[in-house]
Amino acid sequence: MNELGSSDMFRVFIPEEYEGLGGGCLELCLVVEELSRVCSAVAVSYAASALGCMTLMEYGTDEQKRKYLPDIASGKKLGAFAITEPTAGSDAGNIKTTAEKAEGGYLLNGTKQFITNGGEAEIYTVMALTDKTKGARGASAIIVEKDTPGFTFGKKEKKMGIRSSATRELVFKNCLVPEESLLGERGKGFNHIMWELQNERIFSAVAATARAQVAFEMALEYATQRVQFGRPIANLQVTRHKLVDMATQLEAARQLAYHVAWLYENGEYPVKEISMAKLFATEIAFKVADEAMQIHGGYGYMMDFPIQQYWRDIRVSRFMAGTSEIQKEIIAGILVPKVKKE
Repeated sequence: MNELGSSDMFRVFIPEEYEGLGGGCLELCLVVEELSRVCSAVAVSYAASALGCMTLMEYGTDEQKRKYLPDIASGKKLGAFAITEPTAGSDAGNIKTTAEKAEGGYLLNGTKQFITNGGEAEIYTVMALTDKTKGARGASAIIVEKDTPGFTFGKKEKKMGIRSSATRELVFKNCLVPEESLLGERGKGFNHIMWELQNERIFSAVAATARAQVAFEMALEYATQRVQFGRPIANLQVTRHKLVDMATQLEAARQLAYHVAWLYENGEYPVKEISMAKLFATEIAFKVADEAMQIHGGYGYMMDFPIQQYWRDIRVSRFMAGTSEIQKEIIAGILVPKVKKE
């Protein structure tokens, strides 16, 4: 992350007035794509830092932005976004973490689970109930700094893939944050983060496609070298057609992801299309990675061959940033009208 900071990569998504380069969604996607080709974990941590400050960039006060954004732009500090809880994954509205009004600010209590950059980030955007009688409609976004008393971390999760990107539980126990830590309007937290979640889904589509592209390239190279039945398996029609399908599907996923990023950057809010891109790209990416491993045969299953790492890294994309099943429900809710009984 220090090298990314020194190369100004974190400045890409920060507005110019806060020491950034003022890039938009498409520019950020290009960075995430290239990082994903090299190291999935670095790309995930980078994107998570961007997501951690997007609500701040959209709804924060000028004072809040000047306090936090320059340090993120320089790479001195990482950001993180915390909404998931043990009882609130796909059902994000079921969060239990509270932020009760108290003398001097808000008192946070509760836990967040599977938080990318947990323990590594210095600035957290946390979703908590400021009015628990209203459920999700009483949720607000709160900025919490790492060293705040009452804020601790669980163990670093042992994951199947993307291992060098930290994933931890956040624990809040009578954690008092100042009143000016409230981000945006009180009780409008979920309205605010909808903007952030759309970005996350676009990044997920782009990252998964980039990882799968590398897996495809590995399979293509292996197929030209592996000899069976007296000739390279790349000369066998079954392998050639498999590679064609993989390349075509990846190109379709990439173009759909670019398209929704362009729409978003140009002022549209294409929720249906973003969910389509996330669904299609992540499902295709895993399919391509699986086919790439199949082409490698038994060697692909060995830890000595890197294809297995891409297979493991890509698997999480089908539920990270919203499961495939949730994406289908979002698309259906917009695309398919519900029939009323007469």
